[in-house]
Amino acid sequence: MNGIRMRRAAKAGVAGLVVASALLLAGCSNDPLADQYLSGDGKNYIAGDGTVTEIKPEARQKAVDFAGTTAEGSSVSQADYSGEVVVLNFWYASCAPCRVEAPELAKLSAKYDGQGASFLGVNVRDQAPQAISFEKNYGITYPSVIDTDGALQLAFSGEVSPNAVPTTLVIDKEGRVAARILGQVSEPSILDTLIRDTIAESS
Repeated sequence: MNGIRMRRAAKAGVAGLVVASALLLAGCSNDPLADQYLSGDGKNYIAGDGTVTEIKPEARQKAVDFAGTTAEGSSVSQADYSGEVVVLNFWYASCAPCRVEAPELAKLSAKYDGQGASFLGVNVRDQAPQAISFEKNYGITYPSVIDTDGALQLAFSGEVSPNAVPTTLVIDKEGRVAARILGQVSEPSILDTLIRDTIAESS
């Protein structure tokens, strides 16, 4: 796959992930799904393997013209983010790894607010009230599209499709997929670097 680089998160980060996950979930008491995820029995979510895929600008597919309606009822589309990097996170409320990564996504969203990148969630399963409740519980301030019909997932199908939940895509300033994390964002520094590098690219 010329122009596409894939790598796994470093093994050294696995032990740190377990500790970090435990710390994150300590603030989510009485969260059986999160406890279940940490126990490793693999129920109620579609697991990714943590693979990070980076695509060189010259190898990226054409821009994706997406559109949808947020949990709050607002319309959103690629045109709203013209000239800006977009971080798309595919999730749903009962997905335990989605719960683990949510606080870190909230932090990165705040870091890049007004700095050239915006976050947008894509809820693949829930109705609006459940999605809004999740956002409040985990301090998520960016909007999420309700995509229960799969339209937005289909729009991003292809070589780096979001075929696990959670999946996070970094979209460049031209609307093309620049990177994908297939599975939980276990090392926020990696996503941070992907966002920063994509912002730094020339349009």
